[in-house]
Amino acid sequence: MQTPAQTPAPPYYAVIFTSVRTEGDHGYGDMAQRMLELASRQPGFLGFETARQEIGISVSYWTSLDAIRAWKENAEHREAQHKAGDWYRKFRVRVCRVEKEYGF
Repeated sequence: MQTPAQTPAPPYYAVIFTSVRTEGDHGYGDMAQRMLELASRQPGFLGFETARQEIGISVSYWTSLDAIRAWKENAEHREAQHKAGDWYRKFRVRVCRVEKEYGF
């Protein structure tokens, strides 16, 4: 069971990746696991949450826009980005500044 990411007090940043997958795996599962392992070692990474039904939503949390840029430019991550057409029919990336957080 996945639990919500433990994030610091705001402000921090969220990258929301919303997608609709293509049929078949095409190496997606292995690459997704590798990207999470790699992202978690990036400076500024705070956490990750994901859910998938017909639409997948993955949210990664970061300390700064510079940390997000560095992750986007990571060589292995760029390689995965070039394969997006194999895995997704559609996707959208949104970068947000988290101003407030609450919950239990």
